[in-house]
Amino acid sequence: MGQDRAQISVIIPALNEQGNIGRLVAETYASLPAALIKEVIVVDDGSADGTANEVNALKSLHPSLRCIRHASRSGQSAAMRTGILAASAGVVATMDGDGQNDPRDLLALYQRLTSGSDEPVGLVGGWRINRKAEGSKLFASRFANWFRAGMLRDNCPDTGCGIKVYDRETYLLLPFFHGQHRYLPALFQVYGHQTAFLAVKDRVRIAGQSNYTNVGRALIGIYDMIGVRWLILRTRAPKILGVSTADNAQTGEIWQREVA
Repeated sequence: MGQDRAQISVIIPALNEQGNIGRLVAETYASLPAALIKEVIVVDDGSADGTANEVNALKSLHPSLRCIRHASRSGQSAAMRTGILAASAGVVATMDGDGQNDPRDLLALYQRLTSGSDEPVGLVGGWRINRKAEGSKLFASRFANWFRAGMLRDNCPDTGCGIKVYDRETYLLLPFFHGQHRYLPALFQVYGHQTAFLAVKDRVRIAGQSNYTNVGRALIGIYDMIGVRWLILRTRAPKILGVSTADNAQTGEIWQREVA
């Protein structure tokens, strides 16, 4: 990979997460080795509450903490991309802003990504073994995972888990669209990268309420999945065996890194 993988940028998209986001940021800094954290970037996706104020209040304690605000709500995928574009580390970690992901799980995911002894992977995702959600959400999640497995065959056991660790440069080469964050394992795979999944904790939301409904998520998910399925069938990511001219050297290096 082109960028140094010795540090991570933690990206947290947040929409109306006052009461959750400050606690999550503090936990993140307390849970990870200081030398590992390049920065924590919270992207406030047009919140109508005190989300940004809660983050900014912590900047005096954590100089590497950054807060980027969207002028209006643009969606979780756009918020993640804003944060990743602004990130400076070679590895990015993402978490949901509601505090249900436990930042203490990030280290294990990072170690699996960067381990030289295991099969190389481009993305390591979380797998919530013991979900804390209510019954209707659990049913919707299981249905989504079943439907996804049949459509995409990406071997992702938990499509809705927000905690992931992956290479920044690889992510930026992927096609971007609204809802992209739900399909990162499939996209990484179609562009030639292995993925892995580790068990992570799932926690109860402490403040506020979810920004999604089961019906809304399902309808959007089916629409997006048809598009992703089409994209997978139409994508070709050839392995580059060599580059013959100096003019094409940079292109060859990028494809060799990303597809080999």
